[in-house]
Amino acid sequence: MHDLKLIVNDPDLFKKNLKKRFMDVNIVDEIMNLDKKRREFIQEVEGRRAEVKKLSREIGQLKKNGQDAKKEMTKVASIKKEIEDSGLTLEKIQKQQQEILSVIPNIPADDVPVGEDESSNKIINSWGEPKQFSFTPKDHVELGESLGMLDFEAGAKITGSRFVVNRGLLARLERALINFMIDDHLDNGYEEIIPPYIVNASSMHGSGQLPKFEEDLFRLEGRDWYLIPTAEVPLVNLKRDELFSFKELPIKYCAYTPCFRSEAGSHGKDTRGLIRLHQFNKVELVGIVAAEDSIAAHDAMVRRACAILEKLELPYREVLLSSGDMGFGATRCIDLEVWLPGQDRYREISSISNCTDFQARRASIRYRDNNGKPQFAHTLNGSGLAAGRTLVAIMENYQQEDGTITVPNILLSYMGGVKIISNR
Repeated sequence: MHDLKLIVNDPDLFKKNLKKRFMDVNIVDEIMNLDKKRREFIQEVEGRRAEVKKLSREIGQLKKNGQDAKKEMTKVASIKKEIEDSGLTLEKIQKQQQEILSVIPNIPADDVPVGEDESSNKIINSWGEPKQFSFTPKDHVELGESLGMLDFEAGAKITGSRFVVNRGLLARLERALINFMIDDHLDNGYEEIIPPYIVNASSMHGSGQLPKFEEDLFRLEGRDWYLIPTAEVPLVNLKRDELFSFKELPIKYCAYTPCFRSEAGSHGKDTRGLIRLHQFNKVELVGIVAAEDSIAAHDAMVRRACAILEKLELPYREVLLSSGDMGFGATRCIDLEVWLPGQDRYREISSISNCTDFQARRASIRYRDNNGKPQFAHTLNGSGLAAGRTLVAIMENYQQEDGTITVPNILLSYMGGVKIISNR
């Protein structure tokens, strides 16, 4: 959510920034017109209230003098009804304003490339060299099915398409990945949270999923509850509607959760394999920091996710997303893309976003600064990492010619000493 004052005070600057998001700038004019109406109604109501006060004094004087005040009293009642009606109209105008503001994305940071899609993204760093195989590497689907440990048919039978049953040592490997990632984040100052996997509409609105992305969510029938698309939603909302001390900052949460997404609008994309499922596992990082610290906190969160990939010895690159490709709530977003030899390409494994005060305004997350003045916090979020996609990366990068998979050294203690994943 944007600060209405910033838009009203400099609409042209806001339009200029909104163009970077390829939004219709006429939406700014709508906001300005509604604000003009709002101010006019406020002025009108204040004028009518002043008239009521004046008439009330006259009524008091008339009664004191023993004179009839019915005419004035009738007029006061009429004016109060007009004030009440104006108040309802004012509420409608303010609701319209909030509805428009709630669908406007965050403004891109100055260094974000301007572009409509991923073709304008900028590679800013890379780590590791893609492994050269002496054989043609298989993709994770062929590997998993040949091992008998990725069962897409069972997932489709139990539920439907884009679900999978993960079996045996591959199931254990994904659990090992989750435990390793959580432990590593805890060693670096994060607090582990086990949040609800179902949240209410206020939580979805606070983090930015509603109202714009309603079709991407799974809603529980007959309830104002939703399955979480990411742990970012409950983690951000832990401090919703709170005003807390500056001393609590920075707040650093991490959580493993399953995530649920309808994948609306992605028909025909990544229908094969683990890349785009309706249900998947993820370790999420969320930061709540003072406004002046969010740029440094964003860089630190990127480094945190990078550290996981480096310990797993998986080649990756950092990509600064363009204005048209980054998420709704982000002002700046870095994607980490891991090398997948079975697909002969890099694929996203983490998105780390700085949302500045965008979510905090929606969720009313505030702290008192050193002068005791309430300030909106800045929020950050990122995958640290998506467990299913990390499993894909390990399967494809650590595969052997005979179809077995070597376990990365960092995970051996989590695997009970199992070094090779095979069906023998």
